[in-house]
Amino acid sequence: MGKISKETVARPLILVTNDDGISAHGIRFLVDVMQELGAIVVVAPNSPQSGMGHAITIGNTLRLDETDIFGSKVRAFECSGTPVDCVKLAKCIVLEGKKPDLVVSGVNHGSNSSISVLYSGTMSAAIEAAIEGIPSIGFSLCDYSPNADFSHAKEHIKQLAFQVLKSGLPAGVTLNVNIPAKSKTKIRGIKICRQAKAKWQELFEERKDPHGRRYFWMKGSFINQDKVEDTDEWALQNNYIAVVPVMFDLTAYYAIPTISAEWEMKLS
Repeated sequence: MGKISKETVARPLILVTNDDGISAHGIRFLVDVMQELGAIVVVAPNSPQSGMGHAITIGNTLRLDETDIFGSKVRAFECSGTPVDCVKLAKCIVLEGKKPDLVVSGVNHGSNSSISVLYSGTMSAAIEAAIEGIPSIGFSLCDYSPNADFSHAKEHIKQLAFQVLKSGLPAGVTLNVNIPAKSKTKIRGIKICRQAKAKWQELFEERKDPHGRRYFWMKGSFINQDKVEDTDEWALQNNYIAVVPVMFDLTAYYAIPTISAEWEMKLS
């Protein structure tokens, strides 16, 4: 693999990845936007990896192949692994240990608001970057169509990326950015908010394959239990872009005193 040239790194170095796969419309859009801000390197899955969360490849081979899918001016690689694998390989192999100035993941075809952040390959790639101390953003559009229109989000995505390049982010924090689907109503602005308390209510439909063996197909509905105006769900429903600062430390700090007080004697 060729090295990144001095001319390439003169501008901010931006790593672009996603979970919908390197041929998805959303990542092509994001590459085009990021080229206006810096030098681009792309490492993305060679096939869709939605819902993979923070999975990494351990028991299988990992393949990394250079591609000209974005043209000759963009160094791009397709990876056989997960979105998190892509970030790890980008840092260790493609960039030979050099940290990019920014990692952007997406633009995902579909929302990653509220509890979906835990399942999202898009956000796990951004979180992996934060673990490595790299400023990062995960972008998602609330439109699941493979031919979704991202054009209304361009300036907002560019603005957020520029702000992170300029000011950075607190240590260990990444941004979960969800953008309303394009409509006749203009986006009303950007809201910095919290993750709504919501969940997926699963339903497993039993079916039969051509050999008569049963299998299950997961369906379900999204239930928002949180109607307050400071959440990402409220922002999206009211045509704002929702920006939630996310951290990888899952410690429930508020619970430590209670559990310590109630269990201390029993565990000593």
